[in-house]
Amino acid sequence: MRSRLVAVGALTALLLSGCGAADDWSKPHPVPAAVGVLGQGFTSTPPTPEATIRPRPGSWDGVHPAPGYRVVLLTAGDDPQTKTLVGAVKDWAAQEKVSLKVVTANDAGRHTDSILEAVNLAPDLVITAGGELVDALTLVTASHLERQFLVLGAELAEPTGNVTAANWTGATFRGAGLNTATGADPTSFTPARAAAAVRAGVASVLSGLTGIVIRLP
Repeated sequence: MRSRLVAVGALTALLLSGCGAADDWSKPHPVPAAVGVLGQGFTSTPPTPEATIRPRPGSWDGVHPAPGYRVVLLTAGDDPQTKTLVGAVKDWAAQEKVSLKVVTANDAGRHTDSILEAVNLAPDLVITAGGELVDALTLVTASHLERQFLVLGAELAEPTGNVTAANWTGATFRGAGLNTATGADPTSFTPARAAAAVRAGVASVLSGLTGIVIRLP
């Protein structure tokens, strides 16, 4: 009986160590690569910096992250819009078998610190959810050009080449004091739009089209 318990214990330890190894970001990591290519209608010509493109729906479906892609989800706020975006990212990560870590920016006065926490984890991509983060992102992202950011449901007024946004009419918040032509519409944050924003945004980053705004229907 004792030998059987020892064997079971050893098997459990092996399984646990295997799970830990899969999520160990301290180990060497290959340069992130795209699996597949963008479809016709994503963009007709390489976009200029800060350009807004309006890709054909589904033109991003053929692009996926390679196994082991590392993503930090940086989120702030508990409003329904942010929760919808967070859910979309987590669903996508599970479907694509992405290694995902979450940094929650609970303290509005320390958003910059939370962004730096996400950066210091050295992910392949930082995905942000929550309009509260926009002003702090504007301050931090330009100093970390080696790190790619994807802003969901919002955008930076003057993004650097490492900041890509994926949004739609009603979800184009650009920071405090900056009004948008279309205004904000919380009801526009549907699960379908959030899911499309994640996939289109990641596909664009993986394909080297960064520093732009991807405007979805």
